[in-house]
Amino acid sequence: MNVPRIFYPLSFMSKCMALFVLVVGMASGCTTTSALQPVASTAPIPVITEKSASIVVDGSTGAVLYQASADLPRIPASLTKMMTLYLTFEALESGRLTKNSMIPVSAHAASQAPSKLGFKPGQSIDVDTAIKAIVVKSANDVAVALAEAIGGSEPQFAALMNAKARQLGMKGTNFNNASGLPDPMQMTTARDMALLGMSLRRHFPNQYYYFALHEFTFNGKLVEGHNRVLAKLNGADGIKTGYVRASGFNIVTSVNDNGRQLVAVVMGGETAKVRDQQVVDLVHSYLPMAASR
Repeated sequence: MNVPRIFYPLSFMSKCMALFVLVVGMASGCTTTSALQPVASTAPIPVITEKSASIVVDGSTGAVLYQASADLPRIPASLTKMMTLYLTFEALESGRLTKNSMIPVSAHAASQAPSKLGFKPGQSIDVDTAIKAIVVKSANDVAVALAEAIGGSEPQFAALMNAKARQLGMKGTNFNNASGLPDPMQMTTARDMALLGMSLRRHFPNQYYYFALHEFTFNGKLVEGHNRVLAKLNGADGIKTGYVRASGFNIVTSVNDNGRQLVAVVMGGETAKVRDQQVVDLVHSYLPMAASR
C-alpha cells in the first residue's frame, strides 16, 4: 500500500495512553525537515494550552511546514470518525459493502449521546446516507452502526481502527470507540491526524468528495453541517471537525488550490470561531510555501 509519508522531526513513544505517558527524543538518522517555520510567515502564533496542538503539512511532499505540540497526546473527539470512514471506504472498495447496503441500528448504536440522527433500535440506514450523516452531522449513532456492520461489534471495530492506524504510521494514536465520544483510552496527536487526512485523500480519491459536503437530506429534511471553514477558504475540500469538553475544538482541514495541497490541523481551540480562524490563518500563511504539483 502506498502510504503518505510525513517527515517526522521528532520521535516519541506513547505506550500507556490512559496515563498520558510521553517520551520525546531526537530521532537518530531522521530527515531533519524539523518545523519549517519561514521567517517571512505572518501566521499568528497560536496560544499554547494543555489542549492545543497544531501542524501544517505539505500534502504533496509530506514536509512539515509548521508545528506546535504536534506529538503531544490530545483527545481526538469526532476526528475519530475519520478512521471510521477510512474503514468504511475500504469496505466499499473491497465489495463488502455497497452504497445501497442497509445498515441496521442496534440498541447500543441508538443509545449513543448526541450529535445523532435519533434512530430507534431496529431501524436501518443505507451506507451512502450513513457516510453523509457522519461527515455533515457527525452522527454518533450512525458511526457506531457502521462500526458494528463492519467489525461485528464496536470493540472489534476499534481493534481494526488501531491496526489500520499502526499500518498508516500513526504512532501516537489509540482508538477505543468509533464515534469519538469521551473515553479515557481515546488518544491521538496532531501529526497523526494530519497523516490520516492525507491518507484519506490519497487512498480514496473516488470517495473523498464526501468531505466537502455542506448538507444532505434525510427523511425529507435538510441537515446542515457546521464546518464553516469550507466556505472561508478557497480550495478547502474537507475534512472534519470535533468537540468534546475535554478536547476543546478540533479541526482537520484539507486544501487543494492551484496545484498546491495542504493539510492543517488545529486542536484544543477555545471556541469554534477561534479554532476556525487559526486554521484559516495557518493555511493563508503556509499555502504559498507548499510545493506546486
